[in-house]
Amino acid sequence: MILYSRAASKCFRVRSKSAPFVTQRGFWSPQKILKPQVLNELPTNPPSDTNTIFQSPLTATESSVKQNASALQKALTAKTPFHDWTKEELREIYSTPLMELIHQAQVLHRKWQNPSEVQICNLLSIKTGGCSEDCKYCAQSSRYDTGLQAEKMMSTDSILKAAREAKENGATRFCMGAAWRDMNGRKSALKRIGDVVKEINSMGLETCVTLGMVDQQQAEQLKSAGLTAYNHNIDTSREHYKNIISTRTYDERLETIKHVQTAGIKACTGGILGLGETEEDHIGFLYTLATMSPHPESLPINRLVPIKGTPIIEDIEKSGKKLEFDAILRTIATARLTMPSSIIRLAAGRYTMRENEQFLCFMAGCNAIFSGKKMLTTMCNGWDEDKAMLAKWGLKPMKAFTEHRSQSLM
Repeated sequence: MILYSRAASKCFRVRSKSAPFVTQRGFWSPQKILKPQVLNELPTNPPSDTNTIFQSPLTATESSVKQNASALQKALTAKTPFHDWTKEELREIYSTPLMELIHQAQVLHRKWQNPSEVQICNLLSIKTGGCSEDCKYCAQSSRYDTGLQAEKMMSTDSILKAAREAKENGATRFCMGAAWRDMNGRKSALKRIGDVVKEINSMGLETCVTLGMVDQQQAEQLKSAGLTAYNHNIDTSREHYKNIISTRTYDERLETIKHVQTAGIKACTGGILGLGETEEDHIGFLYTLATMSPHPESLPINRLVPIKGTPIIEDIEKSGKKLEFDAILRTIATARLTMPSSIIRLAAGRYTMRENEQFLCFMAGCNAIFSGKKMLTTMCNGWDEDKAMLAKWGLKPMKAFTEHRSQSLM
């Protein structure tokens, strides 16, 4: 706040216990974020009473602060999810002082989600290696020498055995991944997967698959089998995407997501952080997701696990760009504030995080994890390790096939 002094003929800043204050990245009140109109209503002329506290005309910095408050106010007062977010609004939220950003994300998380529950997922590679795509980060591409051998699709019995083990260890969603570009010419494989989905659903587990691109008819076939969710990540921003993949376009990914949603299957779509992208790419990535209608049912946030033999390692070394942990927190928190009804999953690369770092990710809005022996071809936090950690935090598994929103919204 600004106190006007006639004697000094200048303004100087004072702070009281209840007074709002301006920071470089936000305008905050101890009780609440001020609405934009509050700033406009504050007088700009010197008062006759020198004891009166007033707001001086906004500087360029304070003007951007006002806009920041507006974007956060939009997120915090939403009765239903917004799908009209602009990059400017997302940038303002993403740039909020980190402690305040995480706090507000957690406040909103508790309004929209059950804060005592976490969705525990298990991800099994049912068909490993031999993919024709050129995703620079992927160990399963046939274009790179990563030491991974291509395999045929697992037997139905082996898949069901893994699903039973996942359920016994507290998982509520069983996910299956196959290293294919698309499902064209794979009618028998699609039928087998549909039969497996039915068997796993009968165990009381939700099902999710990631099989590459699918058309509308294939999506409808998976829906008829009872598939809960389909994973198809956008990976990064539209602008950075061309630096990572050339064999599948960004719009082709969006088309698959739309096919899945049109069929009535929940869309699981997120991306990977640490691909040599910039902060602006994080905002662009969030923009694509936050403007989807509907929003993804679940949003996996992956931290790149560099695989020897993949070209992404050389690209990152050349660029010198290193992913900072606070960028992960900012991405998660901004996702929570703009997509409040989505489940946000801390996915690949979680095993590289210390427990206190995982804790901060949950405070920023995460409420799902992958757990088990392996996550496709990379390491994963083990069942017992995760059970102990979640028990310490007071979290319990989210039940399958149930509404996960907060009771305050139901």
